[in-house]
Order: sequence, then structure tokens, then C-alpha cells
Amino acid sequence: MLEIQNIAWSPEGEGVIHDISLHVDSGKMIVVTGPNGGGKTSLAKLIAGINRPTSGKIIFNGEDITELDITERAKRGIAYAFQQPVRFKGLSVQDLLDTAAGKALNVQETCKLLEAVGLCANEYKDRELNASLSGGEIKRIEIASVLVREAQLSIFDEPEAGIDLWSFSKLVEAFNEIRKRKSGTLLVISHQERILEIADEIVVVANGYVRDAGARQVILPALLADEHRSRCPLEKEENLA
Repeated sequence: MLEIQNIAWSPEGEGVIHDISLHVDSGKMIVVTGPNGGGKTSLAKLIAGINRPTSGKIIFNGEDITELDITERAKRGIAYAFQQPVRFKGLSVQDLLDTAAGKALNVQETCKLLEAVGLCANEYKDRELNASLSGGEIKRIEIASVLVREAQLSIFDEPEAGIDLWSFSKLVEAFNEIRKRKSGTLLVISHQERILEIADEIVVVANGYVRDAGARQVILPALLADEHRSRCPLEKEENLA
């Protein structure tokens, strides 16, 4: 499905991503973790088409998409949820979800989507996407807009940032449901142990390289063991907002 071949990214000549290769199968949930500043978000943006690699190739469904921008990649089935979502003045939550779905959603569909990210549809569906919404609220709404697209590949960059514990639990449930249905591939950038626990595979990125990658059953115990010996990138839920 997704094949990353020896990609590197060096903005202004300063290397951020160094020779990363990665294979992602359809229907899997892949969690990318690692220390802050190690290149996780940069890797996600290269896959989504926000940035273009300095070298290497990105293959999606057998097509070389390395030179395609985020819009063209979206048309091919790649969705991306920003770590800091944008706001759309004059657009309601319902408008955004309808646009993302490509159809007018009924009340039940809207309610199910917003509930999955910990929001009450009656309170939020007619709200405008402006400064009246908190950072956590706008983040959850954007996650819902990605979920409704049912893209072939959905990329979530630290989806837990800025949301409370209850909403985080609902988000984990939503990810787990998608994973069980195998209705799309999830690539999630996260430090959170509960998200790592439901991954099919874990990729550890540090200093611009893939330090380790493999099945959750193999990688997670090693990460947890490291937590006892040194400061580990994993975070407990109580550190959420």
C-alpha cells in the first residue's frame, strides 16, 4: 500500500530525516513514536505531501507520489490531521463534516462522529469554526472530519494533544474500531501508551532514522523496559490536558 524508499529531508541544508525506508500494509494501524525532535512529525508531513523529500521515493498503491502535493494525495486517498488544526471562519461544524464526507450527513451520522471524539452533536454541530472554540475542541472536530472521510490512509499527528482524558478514551475506542473493521490504514504519531497498545506495528523514529520497527508484541515490551532504565518517550494518560 505505502512504500517509503530511502527518503531524506534537509530543509536549508540541515538534515531532519535521514534515509528512512518503511513499508505499510493495508488495514493496519501503525504507530510512530520516539523522542521529541526525532523526526516523527516531519515524516508524517512528507507522507501527506505537506513537504517534499530531498531524496528518495514515496509509493502509494503502486504509484510514485513523491512530487504530488497534499491536494493530489488527498484525491488518491490520503487524509492528514494537523497537530495544530486550522480554523474556518463562517463555516459550521456540520458544514465541515458534510464537506469531508462528500455528502449531507443526517443527525445520527453527525452524532456518531462527534461522539467518537467526545463531543455532543447538539452542542457543536451548528457552532462556527472560529475563535470561540478551544484548541482541544477544534482538534477533536478535525479528527472527526478525517474519520468521516474513511480514507485509504489516515495520518494523525499526536491526536491526543490538547484533549481531556475522557475524550482521549473515546478517541482510542474510535481508532480500535477502525482497526478491527480494517476499513482503512491508520498511521498515528503518538507518545501515548494506550495508543501504542492497540497498534498492529510500532515504528520508533529518533534522530531522523528508524531506530526500530516491528510488531507491537515485540517493540512495545522493549520500549516499556527502557522506561525503567532511562527517560522514555512514552507518556501516561494522566499527562493529558
